[in-house]
Amino acid sequence: MATIIGNLDPADDGLHPLGPESNFNESMYFNFFDRARNTGGFVRMGNRANEGYAEMTVCLYLADGRVLFQYKRPQITSNDVFDAGGLRFEVTEPTERVRTTYQGSLVALTDPLAMMDPSSAFRENPHVRIALDLTHEAVGPLYGHKSEGPVVDPEKEFARAHYEQHMRVRGTLTIDGEVLPIDGLGLRDHSWGPRYWQAIHSYRWLTCNFGPDFGLMVSVIWGAPDAPPRQSGVVVRGDTLTNIRAAEIDTEFIENMPFHRSLRARLTLESGEELDLEGTVKGFIPLRNRRDGHVTHIGEGMTEYRVGEFAGYGLAEYLDQIE
Repeated sequence: MATIIGNLDPADDGLHPLGPESNFNESMYFNFFDRARNTGGFVRMGNRANEGYAEMTVCLYLADGRVLFQYKRPQITSNDVFDAGGLRFEVTEPTERVRTTYQGSLVALTDPLAMMDPSSAFRENPHVRIALDLTHEAVGPLYGHKSEGPVVDPEKEFARAHYEQHMRVRGTLTIDGEVLPIDGLGLRDHSWGPRYWQAIHSYRWLTCNFGPDFGLMVSVIWGAPDAPPRQSGVVVRGDTLTNIRAAEIDTEFIENMPFHRSLRARLTLESGEELDLEGTVKGFIPLRNRRDGHVTHIGEGMTEYRVGEFAGYGLAEYLDQIE
């Protein structure tokens, strides 16, 4: 069983009782990148059973530059399983191993920025049938937290309980009958509790694997426009986890757009060690969440990272509220 860091236990790898809050959300997210095949992506499902639906996302970055994408809100009535819209997650060994599968249609985007107008992007681009079957196996500790106190204001909550873990990912991706083996690395994320995507102003979430024994996660969150950011994260080397206590990120954006193309970050660890992280976005898609007239931009960049002589891959996810 993987080492657990934080006030969690193996049972937290399963689903949790549905809370009374209208915006109760339980979600799992998995990203992966196969360096040899220059192919990666992420899958996510958020059960919002009190609202009657799940948020289901599949996003794949291919070696030829295309991005395959699907988002649905399939109907659900309970928080008993992650299984909706063709996407399914199954924890086969708590803290150690999870299987993710998907069968269905994805839009194939040669210009992923077309997703700025999702209805046109889905209507005007070709669609492909895929089957994804991946096994995610732990290569580091499971780290995170869960809040034990009462919920004061559900509308201001984002992730009261949350953990992450670096993973080895193996399986297959089948596109219109052509089978592509997947053997790479990634990260998984699991959270539960009340959530609105509009509850915070902005965040920068960087995830990366340089190898099975070296990975990192960086989190910078602005709760409000004029509030100082909360800077945190971890560096994982084998079974050893070192917390990041400060993360200064400098980002280059596409001109006149909130779409990141590269970044530099100075990371200060609680041990006193400092790391200089560089990231170059290799594939990008702009996504969004809308609620009650508010639009939240979520930019997903498949990114090549460098720290010293080490090169790795992962996702750089940027969230911003659009004024």
